[in-house]
Amino acid sequence: MVSALLFGGFAVLVLINVPIAFALGMAIVIAILTTDVMAMQVLAQRMFTAVDSFPLMAVPFFMIAGSIMEKGGISKRLIRFANSLIGSLPGGLALVTIMASMFFAAISGSSPATVAAIGGIMIPAMVRNGYDEEFATATQASAGYIGVIIPPSIPMVTYGVVTGASIGGMFMGGFIPGIFIGLMMAIVAFFTSKKKNYRGRSEKPSVKEVGTSFVDAIWAILMPVIILGGIYGGVFTPTEAANVAVVYGLFVGLFIYKEFRIRDLPQVLRASAINASLVLLIVSAASVFGLLLTRENIPDAAANLLISITDNPFYFLMLINVLLLVVGTFMETNAAILILAPILYPAVMQMGIDPIHFGIVMVINLAIGMITPPLGVNLFVAASMRQMSLERLVHANWKYLFVSIFALIVITYFPQLTLWLPNLLMGK
Repeated sequence: MVSALLFGGFAVLVLINVPIAFALGMAIVIAILTTDVMAMQVLAQRMFTAVDSFPLMAVPFFMIAGSIMEKGGISKRLIRFANSLIGSLPGGLALVTIMASMFFAAISGSSPATVAAIGGIMIPAMVRNGYDEEFATATQASAGYIGVIIPPSIPMVTYGVVTGASIGGMFMGGFIPGIFIGLMMAIVAFFTSKKKNYRGRSEKPSVKEVGTSFVDAIWAILMPVIILGGIYGGVFTPTEAANVAVVYGLFVGLFIYKEFRIRDLPQVLRASAINASLVLLIVSAASVFGLLLTRENIPDAAANLLISITDNPFYFLMLINVLLLVVGTFMETNAAILILAPILYPAVMQMGIDPIHFGIVMVINLAIGMITPPLGVNLFVAASMRQMSLERLVHANWKYLFVSIFALIVITYFPQLTLWLPNLLMGK
């Protein structure tokens, strides 16, 4: 009864476009008022304690760090460096867009932020150089979702908090899959550009140009090295690393690149506070949602149901991928992780699947949802930048969607792509 009210109420509210956090909260209230499953005061207590979490503090601080680096002139330096490396190849600007998005992903931890920061420069540049507007916009929309795969990644923090998996392990596990997905997109961009005769820059890069652009971008490139090196060197935790990232970003923006101004800080803090509050509101509501499901033994029942369908890890992962790809098309990434990870995790453990590998697979599935209607947040961000209809962008994006699913399948069934680096650093 309680589970029917929770899922039924939540589904109806989402269908009528109630925001996810409020849909979760209202479904919980309906279940409490119509049953004796929980006292109402416990709801408030649980929502508060859910966000009273040291690991969750990483979320707002990574958001602040990403905003500071974005406003501090990082994106244009990363683009200049990428352009010096590969800008002369066929489709050079499209390849630069993908590479710069991968670099920026290692700073922002956010997919829409990556689309906005890099796309604001690269989409107009591609259009000015004769690229189809739809292709240019689709390239940026798709490359942007790598922002939540290459660490730091806010969805990875969410997964680690919910399941207890190592956040540092998740961060390191995302590197090779993120690079692999970027490579697959680059192949699409290269051959599409050759077919449509999109040329790169006419002059070949000189060693001096590459060196100069690298030195100019080195402070940005060093940020993920410092963060992840500090985590795995035992110097600080992921949450402390997020604070270090803020201080580092301020230092670089104020004193090295000198493009960030103190007067910009209130705006950055305000925007980050709003974005973080949305995530934390979902976290608090999802925590109570999960508590009620646990009281109803839903996670164990779901695990037994999945295992009764198949006890073969190969088919189990196929089933999970289909489920998550569908969910990712209509549910925000963090909300989906908060709701589904506690339900799927027991079955994952019974199957003997590594929690870090499953976490990366889950994040990639839901990230692909960012370029898939009807939610497709990256599509909406990119389309709004060009005043383009969503239909035009979706039509141009199908090749990137196809290779994304191909990369997901490879990453799913070759777990060492995810686990090699964490195992190496953890000494396994």
